[in-house]
Amino acid sequence: MNTATPDLTRLRALPRAEVHVHLEGCFEAAMLAQWAARFNEPMPRPIERLFAFEGLADFLHFLDWACGLVRTPEELAQAAYAFSQRLAASGTGYADLIFNPTHWRHWQGRLPAMVDALDAGFRAAEQDGLPPVGLCVSLLRTQSADAAAELVDLLVQLRHPRVVALSIDGNEAAAGRTGPRFAEAFRRAGAAGLKRTVHAGESSGPEGVRDAVELLGADRIDHGVRAIEDPQVIDLLVQRQIPLGICPTSNRVLGVYPSIDVHPIERLRAAGVPVSINTDDPALLGTGLEHEYALCQKAFGWPDDVLRAVARTSIDASFANDDVKASLRDALGRW
Repeated sequence: MNTATPDLTRLRALPRAEVHVHLEGCFEAAMLAQWAARFNEPMPRPIERLFAFEGLADFLHFLDWACGLVRTPEELAQAAYAFSQRLAASGTGYADLIFNPTHWRHWQGRLPAMVDALDAGFRAAEQDGLPPVGLCVSLLRTQSADAAAELVDLLVQLRHPRVVALSIDGNEAAAGRTGPRFAEAFRRAGAAGLKRTVHAGESSGPEGVRDAVELLGADRIDHGVRAIEDPQVIDLLVQRQIPLGICPTSNRVLGVYPSIDVHPIERLRAAGVPVSINTDDPALLGTGLEHEYALCQKAFGWPDDVLRAVARTSIDASFANDDVKASLRDALGRW
């Protein structure tokens, strides 16, 4: 077992992708305070406690407030460019970035313009040598089946090369079982060539993970950690090799598990489930991808071959194009 203190510099050099991270969770407190002052919007809490969340529901309300501060295409492009800078600073080679249009009140009904503005920021970042990014456009669990169908129709009509997947997120515990409601929308998205990624097994139990696989055709599951509670669901993930995009710090801060020591990522990995490590909402949770790898390395004694395998899963599970994946795998082989 590797009990040495993790080397963050070395972990930043580990070639990998990030597949579960939200644009809404990448705003820095100082930037939000500046925007709030500009628009004379009251802050939900003093800046020194701005990210002190009382649970998932409070966290999701905060996202609505933060995204409501973004009003212009230039601000969206700025947010996209800043995200790419964050990736580079952590040593991450590619990201599938989730954003949920329902959080952005000034952009309601303007999804094409929103995607174009984000794409402009990402294109500028890539021209400056920063890592490439794909967009996963997310439904909210409380939306209707009709709203889901409308979003899929719009994404299929757009066929924007920056958009790689349909996603769904939100509070599973509050929304109840939603797999049947969204099954048709996800079927149509898959038929149109979009990848499908599903938040499940966080505020829901293993039944949410099963629905994600069997009803929504998930290519990848965001979180999925509570699959550990049902051996049959673990078997399903292993048999179909459905990767999980796991976020250890997020699970602790938002109360899914009390500490990293009892987190099931290592048990899931040892059972044969493909797992990757991710940040979820890095600015709001005060973390970075290299810190998440260090957290697991220290807690579970992961040697280099496990770190390399988890990084390989992140690359394989990503929706990057073949060239990006090949480049990252080649670099990983030399790490």
